[in-house]
Order: sequence, then structure tokens, then C-alpha cells
Amino acid sequence: MTRMSIPERYRTAAAGFTQRVEGTRDWDAPTPVAQWRARDVVDHLVTWLPGLLRTASTVRLSPVASAQDDPVQAWRELDAQVAALLGDPATAELVLRNQYVGPMPVPVAVDQLFTPDVVFHTWDLARATGQDDTLDEQFIARAYAGMVQNAEMIRGSGQFGEQQPVPDDATTQERFFAFIGRDPRFRPDPGRPARP
Repeated sequence: MTRMSIPERYRTAAAGFTQRVEGTRDWDAPTPVAQWRARDVVDHLVTWLPGLLRTASTVRLSPVASAQDDPVQAWRELDAQVAALLGDPATAELVLRNQYVGPMPVPVAVDQLFTPDVVFHTWDLARATGQDDTLDEQFIARAYAGMVQNAEMIRGSGQFGEQQPVPDDATTQERFFAFIGRDPRFRPDPGRPARP
């Protein structure tokens, strides 16, 4: 994913998340994020980016379906808007101004802030719903290295949980998710009945 253009990176990340969204059968399944159900993973993605763009740029995304009521449709609607935004050459002229990340072109902000979040939450949804949770190894390795280098700032942000223990044989992906506060070997309750 690292040598792709910004729109290509987003499309690749979004395709992986879409696959897990469409494969979800129990939207009330617990996730590796404490207090979140599967539908809350989608709700997070479809609310925070529009909110960030609304408060820090001139971009206004259209409201989408409620992720609590129809997470599949909510994600489809947001995904289409983000892809269109990144596919529009005029977007490169728009600037996002945020006290935490400073001014940057809107496509760069989406690439640095939202696209990785889509990848990380793909794992959350996959784990919650018993789907394939394998992510792009190079992408995760780079993300992990970057976060370790900025550990103090990341811990101080309050956006991530406490680092979790990992066994000696942990993969890079498991180490990454443990670093950001997830149980890297989280499994949903196998006795939980699936719900539509």
C-alpha cells in the first residue's frame, strides 16, 4: 500500500473494510475495543471524518445513513464520498487546519489520518465477527515502527489504550495491536448466538 497514490491507498484500505462490512452477520458482536459492538466500528468511521472535515476545513460531506440502524449502507455512503473527494483534483487545493496536526492539504490529511484508521478498524471488525483479520504486512510494519518512535506523544494523546502484553512468538501485527491497546488475540465468545 505504501507506493500507491493517495486515492489508491484509500481505495485499497476501503475495499478491505467493505469486505468485512459485507461479511458481518452479527452487528451486536463485541469487538476488541472495550464498550464497542461491531456496528460501533462503522459508526466511528462514518462520524469522525465528516466531523473533522467540517470543523477544520471547508469540506462538507453529506449526511449518511445511521450506522446504528444500517451500518452497511452508512459505510457505503461515506466510502463513495471519500473516494469522490480524493478523486477530484480540485481537492488538492483545500487545506485542513487542526491544532494537533497543523495545516495540510485535505487529501494528505485523509491519507495520514483516515486511511490508516480504516485499516486498523478492519482488524477490529474482522476479529469481532470471525472473519479474516490479515492486514497488509508492510503497512502494519511501517505503522508500528512509526508509533513506537512516537510512543510518548501517542500515549499522551489519550486516543489509545494501555499497551497489552504479547507472547514471544507474536507477529508484527499482534505487536502493533497490543501497542495501541488491543488484546491481539481477542476472540468473540464462540457460544454467542449469531444475530442478523
